[in-house]
Amino acid sequence: MKPVLVPNGGRIDRLGATVTPEGVNFAVYSESATAIWVSIFDELDQETDRFALDVRQDHIWAGLISGLGAGTPYGLRADGEYNPDQGYFFDPMKLLVDPYAKRLDRVFVRSPRLRLDRAEAVDTAPLVPKAIVVSEAWEAAVPRKKAPTLFYEMNVRGYTMRHPGVQGPLRGSIAGLTTQRVIDHLKYIGVDTLQLMPTAAWIDEGHLPALGLTNAWGYNPIAYSAIDPRLAPRGPHELRNMTDLYRKNGISVILDVVYNHTGEGDAFGPMLSLMGLDARTYYRFVEVDGKQVLVNDAGTGNTLRCDHPAVQRLVIDSLRYWVEEMGVSGFRFDLATVLGREPGFNPNAVMLEKIKSDPVLSKCILVAEPWDVGPGGYALGQFGKEFREHNDTYRDEIRGFWRGEDGKIGELAGKVAGSAEIFDFAGRKPSHGVNMLAVHDGFTLRDLVSYVDKHNEANGEHNRDGHSHNSSWNCGIEGETDDPAVIFARKRDVRALLATLFMSRGIPLLQQGDEMFRTQQGNNNAYAQDNEITWLDWENADGDLVDFVAAINQFRKAHSALTHDHWLTGQERNGVRDVVWLHPDGREMNEDDWRYSGASVLGMHLRNKDDEVLVWFNRRIEPVVAHLPDSNWQVGIVSDHTAQVTLMESTATLTPRSVTALIRPVQP
Repeated sequence: MKPVLVPNGGRIDRLGATVTPEGVNFAVYSESATAIWVSIFDELDQETDRFALDVRQDHIWAGLISGLGAGTPYGLRADGEYNPDQGYFFDPMKLLVDPYAKRLDRVFVRSPRLRLDRAEAVDTAPLVPKAIVVSEAWEAAVPRKKAPTLFYEMNVRGYTMRHPGVQGPLRGSIAGLTTQRVIDHLKYIGVDTLQLMPTAAWIDEGHLPALGLTNAWGYNPIAYSAIDPRLAPRGPHELRNMTDLYRKNGISVILDVVYNHTGEGDAFGPMLSLMGLDARTYYRFVEVDGKQVLVNDAGTGNTLRCDHPAVQRLVIDSLRYWVEEMGVSGFRFDLATVLGREPGFNPNAVMLEKIKSDPVLSKCILVAEPWDVGPGGYALGQFGKEFREHNDTYRDEIRGFWRGEDGKIGELAGKVAGSAEIFDFAGRKPSHGVNMLAVHDGFTLRDLVSYVDKHNEANGEHNRDGHSHNSSWNCGIEGETDDPAVIFARKRDVRALLATLFMSRGIPLLQQGDEMFRTQQGNNNAYAQDNEITWLDWENADGDLVDFVAAINQFRKAHSALTHDHWLTGQERNGVRDVVWLHPDGREMNEDDWRYSGASVLGMHLRNKDDEVLVWFNRRIEPVVAHLPDSNWQVGIVSDHTAQVTLMESTATLTPRSVTALIRPVQP
C-alpha cells in the first residue's frame, strides 16, 4: 500500500511517531521552522517518499500518513532561516533524527559532510541513522523503589566484553548482562541498585576518529529515548527483558542520563537533530557583540535549554518512557545542575519541580551529580529530599586522610558520619548522600594507590585531559610493578579504603571492577578507550578482594549501628550515646586532639539499640595499640586479612594501614 498523507489528519497530543489504526502520526516541536517534512526510507536506505507536515498548532508540526506501520525507517527535514550568527541552522538537505525516536537502525558515525554550510547543498541522508517506527506495547512497569544499600556503576560494554561466561555475540551488549554468572556476581557482593552508564544513542567527539578512537562511555547523546544499537542491536526489548530479570533477582536498574547537552556540539558540529529542528528553542544562547553564541555550561559545546517548556516536555517524556516501557527504576542525572539553570542554578526550577512532582518519576530513585562547569555550577546539597546526591567531598577527604595529609582526622569523622554539614537540613538524612571513592571519570581504586600522576597518553591529547588533582599515591613505585612489597601495600590500602566506604553513613557506590582490583594503566579519563583499558579483565580478577567486598557489605547490613539512617549527635539518650569518638589512648577526643595535624588514628564507637560497633581507622604504617572503652569485644571484620588483631582485656593491637571493626555480643 503506497503511503499517503491524510490531509489535516495529524494530531499534536503525542510527539514522535505513533502507530494508529489509520497509519502513523508524526509530530515534532519547532518554533522557528517554516516547513518540516518526514522522509520515508526503504530497506535499501533509499528515500522513497517525503511528506510535508500539514498541521501546525502551538508550534507543533504534525501529519498523519496512511500506508505506514511499525518498522518504517524515517527521518525529519526542516526549512527556515539559515543564519548561524543568530542561532538559525535550517537546511532541508540535512536529515534529522526525531528527538522522540525510540529505535535507530545504526550507530552514529561522524563525517565532515554532516557539518557543511547550507550553500554546499549536500544531502546527509546516507550518513544519518534512521529512526524506526515502533509499536511494541509492554505492560507498564512499576519502578522498584526499594531504598538502595549499594550502588554499582557499570559500563555495559566494558563489563561484558571479556566476561568468560558471556557468549561471544552477546559481549558488549545489554543482553549479555542477563547471563546468570553476571547476575550471580552482583548478588554475591550485595549489589541491589545497578547504575548503567549512558545507554541513549551517542556519537563520538569530533577529534576521536582521526585518532582511531571511539567514545566508550556514552556521555555524548543524540537521541534521548533510543538505546544505542551497539548495546541493544536487536531492539529496545533487550533492555526491558534485562530490567524485568534483574527486578526478579532483587536488583533495581537505574540509568545514567545526560539531559544537559547533546553530541551536536558547538555551532561547527554535526547537524543531526535538535540543532537543525530549532537550535534556539532547544539550546541556550547568549548574545556577544550582536551575535548569538551557544552557552557551554556542560563543557561540550552546547547546553540544553531546560527552562523551555518544549525541552521540559522532551525530558519528562523521555524519562517516563524509560520507566514505564523499559522498566528502569530511576536515574542518575549527569551534570544535574543544568536541569535547574534559569540561567543561574535554581533548586526550585520548573524542570526539577516537574521531575519531583511527576506521578511516575516521583516514585523512582533519583540521583543528582550536583555540579556542572558553568558559573556557580557547584550545588552539592541543594537538590531537596527527593534526590540523592553524589558527594565528591567524601571522595576527596577520605582519599586525603589515607594519603597521609595533615589535619584530616576531623574531616574523616565528618565524612564517615554522613556529611551532616551538607545534608542535615530540610528533612534530609544520611542516605541522601552517595559516597564514592572512585567512579568512571577518575582513577580506579587500584590506580589510585599505584599512580601519583595521570597517564592519559593513549587518549591522544598529550596527557592534558583528565583531572590533575587526584589525591593519589603509588606506594613507592609509579605504575605497575612486580615488587611483592609494593603490591602488598597497594592491596592493603585498597582494602582500607573499601572498609572506610562500607563503615560510613550514606549509600556507598562501587565502580565496576574495583572489587576485583582492576587497572586502567593510570588513565583517569578513559572515555575514548573502548578496548582492554576499560574492558574488565575477569581472568585476572582478585578473588580474595571480591570475597572481602561481599563480606564487608554483609557485615554492614547486619549492623544497624552502621546503617541506621539518622544523624549522629553524640548526645546521651536513655543512657546511651549514638557515637563517641575515641583517641587511641582510650579517652574521648577533645578539642586539642581534633586540632592535632598529625592525628592518624580514630575510633568510632557506635550504638543503636542492642547493636554496638567500634570501628578503628589506622593509617600509620606500624601497629597501634588502641585502648578500648571497657571489655568483652570481639573482632568483627578487619581490612588487612594478612594480619591478626590482638585483643587483650582492654586493648586492641591495630594492624598497619587498616580498618578494624569490633563488635560486642548482645547480652541476654
